[in-house]
Amino acid sequence: MTTRMPSDVEVFAALADDTRWTILQRIGREGASASTLASELPVTRQAIVRHLSVLENAGLAESERFGRERRYTALGVRLSEVGRLLESVGKGWEARMSTIKAAAERDASH
Repeated sequence: MTTRMPSDVEVFAALADDTRWTILQRIGREGASASTLASELPVTRQAIVRHLSVLENAGLAESERFGRERRYTALGVRLSEVGRLLESVGKGWEARMSTIKAAAERDASH
């Protein structure tokens, strides 16, 4: 069976939700079950499970079964990829701004 790599759009859509972002930060520090997360956040356990599913489908989290519970952790590799992508976008933006600034300065001096 082939595992499909989530698109960048799916990843950023998963990160765009405040609750998912909070959950991802939490499971990035230490793995946790949906029940543990529900006890820490003002969200129902069912909602937590849905958010965790979105994070897993986006390749940002994984789960492992421990007895009757699933423990969720953030996937650092995928988060590092997201960081590199954002860094490259930022560098491209900075280069464009430098070009615009230089053109504006050139036009202002003429």
